[in-house]
Amino acid sequence: MEYRYTVNRVLRQTEDELRPVAHEEAEIEARELVMRSLGIESRAELAASVNKEINAEQYAKLREYILRRKTGEPLQYILGFWEFMGLRFKTDARALIPRQDTETLCEEAIALIKRRGYKTCLDLCAGSGCIGISIANICGTEVTLADISEAALSLCRENAEANGVDVRTIKTDMFDEITDKYDIIVCNPPYLTGDDMASLQRELTFEPANALYGGEDGLDFYRRIARDYAPRLNEGGALALEVGIYQAEEVAKMLGGARIVKDVCGIERAVIKE
Repeated sequence: MEYRYTVNRVLRQTEDELRPVAHEEAEIEARELVMRSLGIESRAELAASVNKEINAEQYAKLREYILRRKTGEPLQYILGFWEFMGLRFKTDARALIPRQDTETLCEEAIALIKRRGYKTCLDLCAGSGCIGISIANICGTEVTLADISEAALSLCRENAEANGVDVRTIKTDMFDEITDKYDIIVCNPPYLTGDDMASLQRELTFEPANALYGGEDGLDFYRRIARDYAPRLNEGGALALEVGIYQAEEVAKMLGGARIVKDVCGIERAVIKE
């Protein structure tokens, strides 16, 4: 078979194929997958290549990526990386994909660290490590990444190395193996409800279920945090939690009152106990 496809042509074709699964994001996803298949990373390089032909190997890679995406596999897993707080994180099925929503929590934690001069941070339910590693990179804070999943912790270590930061990792079920005290504890725990899990978007079924399900009402992990966090905080320390939609007030109440922060979409996304 002769391959005489220009980059511009495959961009249009890929966008058309992805439209049923990616909807309004089809153009963006098509661009990302074409760039991945061509081995280029910048939009400027892509723009300079639109009239070039792609070879058979590149086309075969692109077809593989398109077929994976059409099954519902998240774009971020296919690419193998995603950006968070201006850093690149490796993404695969060992942990949840870093999301822009979580940057709200990270930004609030960084502001507290800078304002109060905090030196130590525990990132509980660390997943990919995106929160704690971003904090270590931006603030130089001594960070411990904790998770129940050894697979997630291995991803944490890979991401820490890739971003040039030193972190400590602990395998633990919430606070069970945490013996030190910290200036700030950050946590993005599982918070989907039973109803949420029963009607997951197809993309979410590719992510680890134990990082999504927070009990029938979505609040099980917050109850454990509220019960156990205080002995792990230094005097003057802070607790910063991400929450799901409509959960902020209930979580703040569990903590005896806390500050609620909205994300860029106006959704109450973080609860801060200072």
